[in-house]
Amino acid sequence: MRRLRRRLGMLADESGSALVEFVFIALVVFVPLIYILAGFSAVQRGVFASTAAAREAGRAIGTAPDPATGLARAARAAQLAVEDQSVAASDVRVAYAAAGVDCADAGGFTPTLAPGEEFSVCVTVTVRIPFLPEFVDANTATGQFVVERDRYIDG
Repeated sequence: MRRLRRRLGMLADESGSALVEFVFIALVVFVPLIYILAGFSAVQRGVFASTAAAREAGRAIGTAPDPATGLARAARAAQLAVEDQSVAASDVRVAYAAAGVDCADAGGFTPTLAPGEEFSVCVTVTVRIPFLPEFVDANTATGQFVVERDRYIDG
């Protein structure tokens, strides 16, 4: 009987330890897990934003009557598409590449919008990871959309 009381007394001294262990596990496991999920969702949002912006900019410039109007429309369409994904529009770069050229080499090409012309619209979005400083901007997502102008356009 004494042994049983002694054991019950030892158990009474450990009351509340499950709460402390749960809080410790929650801080060690759940907080980093939530941060990782927030980081992945920010990167995925940037990828969606760059892809949608490239598609919308390509459609805007592909239907424009002249290059100046097309470039302005494409820049505005990319800005709107990026803002739609809740990404800062200041972190967007729209560039154009000739047919068959990768987006890494884009930037020196300007489309003429001639009938039958084919080119790529490349949109690069800088992705900001939550709680990282502003100067950490190495995370970028690039979307590409190939535009082929109709061969039978007046112009």
